[in-house]
Amino acid sequence: MTEAIRVLLADDQALVRGALASLLSLERDIDVVAQVARGDEVLDAARASGATVALLDVEMPGADGLTAAAQLAASLPSCRSLIVTTFGRPGYLRRALESGASGFVVKDTPAEQLADAVRRVAGGFRVVDPVLAAESLAAGPSPLTPRETDVLIAFRTAPTVAGVAGALHLSEGTVRNHLSAAIGKTAARNATEALRVAADNGWLLGSRSGSGSGSGSGSASAR
Repeated sequence: MTEAIRVLLADDQALVRGALASLLSLERDIDVVAQVARGDEVLDAARASGATVALLDVEMPGADGLTAAAQLAASLPSCRSLIVTTFGRPGYLRRALESGASGFVVKDTPAEQLADAVRRVAGGFRVVDPVLAAESLAAGPSPLTPRETDVLIAFRTAPTVAGVAGALHLSEGTVRNHLSAAIGKTAARNATEALRVAADNGWLLGSRSGSGSGSGSGSASAR
């Protein structure tokens, strides 16, 4: 008999974790061996459980799912990652594949298709929603620089020039310049609209320059 696929579930919503565990446990060839609620617990849990596939939410405390996927790819390549998120945003897909994830699906994927995605990822294949893949190619990479990304992320929680300047230890003039550039690149009318456009495209998950990475960097609506 073929050995069951050992699955780790990482999602900070207990109800979602429980539902996924229940659905996957109905499959004879899939065994849910670990569940965690934080992204920074994924690597240790995967090692301890011997998981071969990790289903990762995008936004979690401690570290986002893309960071966890990158850690697994670098330190435990025997455990492949499948990103499972509520909202399929082109920017998230691009970042997920760059992080070393083997697949990207949305949470409303039918149970049988999710189980098949787990099997394909375990078998060494890449699984990506075809509609989202087409949207990702059409959208292209983020036009924002790392610092412009940081500034918009900070603007989400401190929506004033002075607030962003204090959070990032920048001058107010520098913040204004970065916001102006971000507004232009997103074809927005103001910083608030630029933030919305960037978030909708999945360009604000984490900070690529390092200041603002981690659990506070992504939007709670990015699940």
